[in-house]
Amino acid sequence: MTTPRIAPGNLRELGPLNWAFCRVASRVVGVPDMHIFSTLGRTGGLFRGWLHHSARLMPFGPLSRRDTEMIIIRVAHLRDCAYELDHHLRLGKRAGIDGDLAERIRTGPDAVGGDRDRAILTAVDELVGNRDIADATWTDLSRHLTERERIGLLLLVGNYDSLATTIGTLRIERDR
Repeated sequence: MTTPRIAPGNLRELGPLNWAFCRVASRVVGVPDMHIFSTLGRTGGLFRGWLHHSARLMPFGPLSRRDTEMIIIRVAHLRDCAYELDHHLRLGKRAGIDGDLAERIRTGPDAVGGDRDRAILTAVDELVGNRDIADATWTDLSRHLTERERIGLLLLVGNYDSLATTIGTLRIERDR
């Protein structure tokens, strides 16, 4: 286990609003501390802005909860971000992603079955790997998602790719 570069904050370091949010979120998830929130919460108002932005992508984004969780699970797998995987495998179950489907999502686009899921995961793989989507993949994706959903997919992948970078760089410990 690696030592966090910035330790999770306490009431004094987080401020009352961020501390209260972290406590409630931890209770909801059933862990003593959600390290991602108690670490990022040290940024004050920036944390609340990030929370608002993130919530507009998940769970209140343009994609279905199932699609959203499938995308996040794939990003977390590609980025080897166990923290994201821990949380989103659990959230994915609530959205209809059972253990078998979660394993197929991690295996890759050709393992999921269904043209729609394959198109979505192929786009995720290309975005994370190449920072772009090939024209053929975009055309395929366009058969399944509206313009609004495609933009939402791009923003969602970017958000969780960035979050994986933040988690890894800060060495944020997994929640137990």
